[in-house]
Amino acid sequence: MIPSASSARLGPLRRVEAGPLDVAYVEAGPSDGPAVLLLHGFPYDIHSYVDVVPRLAQAGHRVIVPHLRGHGATRFLDPDTPRSGQQAALGRDAVDLMDALGLDRAVLAGYDWGGRAACVAAALWPDRVEGVVSVNGYLIQDIRASAEPLRPELEAGFWYFFYFLTERGRAGLAADPRGIAEVIWRRNSPEWRFDAGELDRAAEAFRNPDYVDVVIHSYRHRLGRAEGAPEYRDLEAALAELPPVPVPAVTLDGLADGNFPATDAAASATHFTGPRVHRHVPHAGHHLPREAPAAFADAVLEVGALARADRR
Repeated sequence: MIPSASSARLGPLRRVEAGPLDVAYVEAGPSDGPAVLLLHGFPYDIHSYVDVVPRLAQAGHRVIVPHLRGHGATRFLDPDTPRSGQQAALGRDAVDLMDALGLDRAVLAGYDWGGRAACVAAALWPDRVEGVVSVNGYLIQDIRASAEPLRPELEAGFWYFFYFLTERGRAGLAADPRGIAEVIWRRNSPEWRFDAGELDRAAEAFRNPDYVDVVIHSYRHRLGRAEGAPEYRDLEAALAELPPVPVPAVTLDGLADGNFPATDAAASATHFTGPRVHRHVPHAGHHLPREAPAAFADAVLEVGALARADRR
């Protein structure tokens, strides 16, 4: 457990047009260092990495932390683009950002939505991904199996999945995104001592005009209750086959995750066909890079070492 650091800020924000988005991002470290994209989850923001960025920058990495679609100052370029939150869009966004920044390859590291984006990009564009750090392992969604029930105690933690299937849930998210985030944070990370300032800082990212549409579409799509955007049809067909992650990977489980129990990684082993290391992180919940930044930064450095060894 670490105390809150709600006064610290990542900045200044930079902007670049990447695919369908005008992406707002923070960059740190040497411009010629090995590139790392740090991808945040829901309902969080770039400050998940406020204590990870300086560690990696000091280690010589070029560190890039974007606001995901629908979050912060990131905007859609075309008002007619579907406000999709589906997994293929998140993975494609990461590769589009790399293209816009002139990056041939990068380590992709994330948790929750960000971990999923990293896994998607690595599975579909492995030649662009140096390695992956993913909290909770293989995060590509098996949408065909989404109707299969989980154990009741797990279903209870995913209350918002089902809430967001309803128009009442859409209205609730629009009315109080900060309040919904607070409930999820407390369940996801029971040992994390965050304060009101920490939550307020993240909630600034929820004021994006596309936040509600992107979030609602994400959860409806993953449960098979909304169609994907046409431009991602082929990518989603590829993801439906649950393609492996063939690049070096470090996966992490927090031992204090309130919704995602730690595993021994055996169940997902066949999904990682490159070199893989699995780590348990004591006292860390779902928001692992914020709760255990040293462990997360170490995982990024470790996957870089795995990638260098794999090339030899």
